[in-house]
Amino acid sequence: MRSSAFHSFEEEDEKAKVYDHELMRRLLKYLSPYKRQIVVALILTIAAAVVMLAGPYLTKIAIDDYVRPLKLKGLELIVLCYILALVLEAALNYAKRYITQMIGQDVMYDMRLQIFSHLQRLHVGFFDRNPVGRLMTRVMGDVSVLNDLFTSGVIEVFGDLFSLLSIMIMMLSLNWKLALVTYTVIPLIFIATFIFQIKVRRAYREGRRQLARVNAFLEENLVGMTTVQAFCQEKRSFDKFNERNESYLNANLRSVLYHALFFPLVEVIGAIATALIIWYGGGKIIQNAMTIGSLVAFIQYSARFFWPIRSLTEKYNILQAAMAASERIFVLLDTEPLIKNPEVPAKVDKIKGHIEFKDVWFAYNDEDYVIKGISFEAKEGEKVAIVGATGAGKTSIINLLCRFYEISKGQILIDGVDIRDLELDKLHRSIGIVQQDVFLFSGTIEGNIRLGHQDISLQNVIQAAQSVHADYFIKKLPELYQSEVQERGSTFSVGQKQLIAFARALAYDPEILVLDEATSSVDTETEMLIQDALKRLMYGRTSIIIAHRLSTIQNADKIIVMHRGRIREMGSHWELLKQRGIYYRLYQLQYKGQEITGEAAASGD
Repeated sequence: MRSSAFHSFEEEDEKAKVYDHELMRRLLKYLSPYKRQIVVALILTIAAAVVMLAGPYLTKIAIDDYVRPLKLKGLELIVLCYILALVLEAALNYAKRYITQMIGQDVMYDMRLQIFSHLQRLHVGFFDRNPVGRLMTRVMGDVSVLNDLFTSGVIEVFGDLFSLLSIMIMMLSLNWKLALVTYTVIPLIFIATFIFQIKVRRAYREGRRQLARVNAFLEENLVGMTTVQAFCQEKRSFDKFNERNESYLNANLRSVLYHALFFPLVEVIGAIATALIIWYGGGKIIQNAMTIGSLVAFIQYSARFFWPIRSLTEKYNILQAAMAASERIFVLLDTEPLIKNPEVPAKVDKIKGHIEFKDVWFAYNDEDYVIKGISFEAKEGEKVAIVGATGAGKTSIINLLCRFYEISKGQILIDGVDIRDLELDKLHRSIGIVQQDVFLFSGTIEGNIRLGHQDISLQNVIQAAQSVHADYFIKKLPELYQSEVQERGSTFSVGQKQLIAFARALAYDPEILVLDEATSSVDTETEMLIQDALKRLMYGRTSIIIAHRLSTIQNADKIIVMHRGRIREMGSHWELLKQRGIYYRLYQLQYKGQEITGEAAASGD
């Protein structure tokens, strides 16, 4: 299996086997914790199959020993036994289904936990290449498909085979010649089943393709609904969705058609078998070679003979779906995280925040480098700003510092230790990031500032919010810090979300602070509020600031000017203005009409 990326839905379904021994072996491992329940379910399955055999045989006894000789005494007991057999069979089937459904739910619970835990360990680049909708399908949709295998597949297949074998033995024991006559319709069953399986498999594959298209389009349009409405694209989006939805409908209708044809066909074949039984068995009765009770019992057994055959045909579809779903799931689970903890982590008691980039190169794809030979130093407590045009490589530097991606060449050191030798948790806990596009989780304001860290008290949360002036709008909310935050913080303005992000970073108390254009979307009034907060937030911390607004970085200890992945200029604000290079031109673009003289730049006025 490939581990670097997923196949497309089309590739997955085309390559999925009807049965794959290795996939099944891995799937059955999930049943290991539930061996006792499985044993109980198997016993109940066998018991239900045995009890099912009693009904026709009791019918034979009732007709031959009581009805035909007109003997009433004892018939009540046979009828009572028949009713008890039906009740017992129903009770056994109920218990079996309850246990198997519980096993299926428990296995789905375990698998979803495993997949989600694995997703959390994967590197950021993996999520760049794989759409959220596809990953959601893995965690929810594909796991649900496997539920059918665990609940009505593994155990019930065994039950169906046992029932089929038991019925065949009973039919042979009653009249082996009549049994062989009945079995003459089996080739018709196999031919119909073979054709049905081929047709349904193709329809199933097409349905999976169309469902993938529907899910992808739906996710994209729901996320981008603001843009859709802003540009009056509702009708166009609706027409496209209707096209995909109709294709999905047609694929499902083809599957429905095949099912609608197959199962009545099985009924017809069953009727042919019954007709053969009546024809051959009736002749034997006339010849006094067979009793009427045996013939009636035989007809009942023949009807039951087709139940497991129909059930096994349905299990084929379940098995096909499970193989396709399990292949997709195991491709995901077999995807190895590219960013791993070192085998022997460096022993660092406390990170101080001395950062050093040494000839760092990085490419997202092969050797198409977006970072080229970057070298700079940020001493403990220094404020280093990074500026440059879009695509210059500013954010990539932050991603490499946080080790969201692995560098291609060179070294990044923190306190003299290569970040690849640091435990990931220790590295990430030492770096606080405030991004331009702040992500808020559904929950409460307190929960979004604390982010699950129980060592951060409510008092610390309030103090952090007050320090960054977030409390000016929080205290206006009816439930204050327990106020609900909806998905992605949709009820808050951009500025309010960024203030919450500042409070989050302050409460987190990291040794290194990263501000990734954190004030670029904030209005002037809000920016004035957080400038004071930034001073306190950056005090005593090594700070890396990416900014478009040059006014926010003039007091930085060092400004790095990036251009096409390289450092072109480095120095303080006034040193760079004096050079009259890229930074000088950027400054002129932002402050048109404000002439910068060489003397002013030199003197710092």
